[in-house]
Amino acid sequence: MACYFVAQLNVHDPDRYARYLEGAQDLLDRHRGRLLAVDLGATVLEGEWPYGRTVIIEFPSRDHLEAWYGSEGYRRIAEHRHAAATGNAVAVEGR
Repeated sequence: MACYFVAQLNVHDPDRYARYLEGAQDLLDRHRGRLLAVDLGATVLEGEWPYGRTVIIEFPSRDHLEAWYGSEGYRRIAEHRHAAATGNAVAVEGR
């Protein structure tokens, strides 16, 4: 069953965030992740959405998502994301 990584981010250091992006696609490919959406201005239909960037990534399963997120390679590039942005991230099970 597919599993989705959904992140809401406010990027305050675009140069440092770019360093995160440099290594992201290779890691996604290795873990069979597929970038579905990056929106820099999501339309709020209900409630509040105080984030400038929304990202949705699909993985074939929760195991694939967790292997990606827990990998040494991801931890190494995630340091750049954590330094460059604030936000939330969740894993969401598909149907």
